[in-house]
Amino acid sequence: MKFEIKDSFVGQVHVILADEENLIPDSVNQIADGLSEKLKALADKSRFRAKAGQVLEYTPMGDGDPAKLLIIGAGKLGDDRARSLEEFGGYAVKNTLTSGFTSVCVVGTGSADDARILLGARLAAYRFDKYMTKLSDDQKPSLESVTLVTSDVTATREAFEPLDAAAAGTEMARDLMNEPPNVLYPESYAGRIKEMESIGLKVTILGEKELEELGMLSLLGVGQGSVKESKVAIMEWNGGGDEAPLALVGKGVCFDSGGISIKPGPNMQDMKGDMGGSAAVVGAMKTLALRKAKANVVGLVGLVENMPDGNASRPGDIVKTMSGQTVENQNTDAEGRLVLCDVLWYAQETYKPKAIVDLATLTGAIIVSLGHENAGLFSNDDDLASQLTNAGLEEGETVWRLPLSPKYDKLLKSQFADMKNIGGPAAGSITAAQFLKRFIKDGVAWAHIDIAGVAWKSGDKSPIDPSWASGFGPRLLDRLVKDNFEAK
Repeated sequence: MKFEIKDSFVGQVHVILADEENLIPDSVNQIADGLSEKLKALADKSRFRAKAGQVLEYTPMGDGDPAKLLIIGAGKLGDDRARSLEEFGGYAVKNTLTSGFTSVCVVGTGSADDARILLGARLAAYRFDKYMTKLSDDQKPSLESVTLVTSDVTATREAFEPLDAAAAGTEMARDLMNEPPNVLYPESYAGRIKEMESIGLKVTILGEKELEELGMLSLLGVGQGSVKESKVAIMEWNGGGDEAPLALVGKGVCFDSGGISIKPGPNMQDMKGDMGGSAAVVGAMKTLALRKAKANVVGLVGLVENMPDGNASRPGDIVKTMSGQTVENQNTDAEGRLVLCDVLWYAQETYKPKAIVDLATLTGAIIVSLGHENAGLFSNDDDLASQLTNAGLEEGETVWRLPLSPKYDKLLKSQFADMKNIGGPAAGSITAAQFLKRFIKDGVAWAHIDIAGVAWKSGDKSPIDPSWASGFGPRLLDRLVKDNFEAK
């Protein structure tokens, strides 16, 4: 789909933004003289109050008029202006995507931050229907172009350019998560990452032989029950001179059956999304490369399948991690931390990062704590935690900080190894984070983000989040880099 910014009305459908303080904006008079008065009367009769997503539809009758006019509510713009504008753009597309019309013209507020409208439109236009062979014509998108109308084209285009890159990263994260596990598995996933060399990333793929030589026996233990070879993919973006990089680490369990500690059958199909942390990192690296970020960032993802065959890890197995520490595997369904601990150690040993952030669909417990509205944030560094919190608020990918404390370490005590991989039913998300913290070297600023509750969601969702996979993470990480790690 084409997304453009112009200073003139074009398109078959015109969409006008209304807010609760300005039900019918004067901009509608650019379409036809006196139109605002007609629409005000119509709004009154139809109880239109410009609530977020509320639509007032009008069909002009004059020659040269648009085929349809939609006034769409954006709610109260002052509450969270960026999100309101994004959702307005999302509603504009939602109401026209399969309408039969091919072009829509969207009119915003007249400021450069209207670029957020176009971002919302692009995110709302996302589809993942490539495996559907029997869609009817009215189920197929007809919309081919969205044009944002503004009086300041130059400023709005400049504002949209980095947002467009962030949208591309989000779309990639969604694509990766939505793929079925027979299509996306460690080797094929690594292949897709390798393709990103075309946008300027340096990509290195480590196979099982190399991982064994490095001592990543914890990661390899997770994947040993699968016929699919485990991989680690490394993406480097060097746009910041000689500065030490920021390291982004993602859990890439391409399918999680639970292993020998097998999961219940209902909804197991959702476990294709257990690589959501890695998808966030890959999408973020794509965004940084596309907008040519002035920062050094390395993204590392551990790619495995957790399957139960005769060679699978057993409850009670003890594995040696790359750090030299040993772990008693008491539950093979607590596998993500066994992948992350080796990749975290490798990232520190190899790249000496100034800070490290990992993302993972790590625990169901985080959904109990925070539902589907916030990701869980854990950190050993107050500054980094604050930076991530602020970045999340700026981009609508919010995080909520939860505690870390040595008091929880006793829950990880093992009779037979340095630690066990589960802490019991209490504080499940915290003990998982506490486990990872044992693999962070002294003096390294680190944050762990548990995205199990926000990586995917069915049912009622924002218009800019139209698919099963949300694509959470690339916008958060991009903003973190932009505001805190990029040369000004």
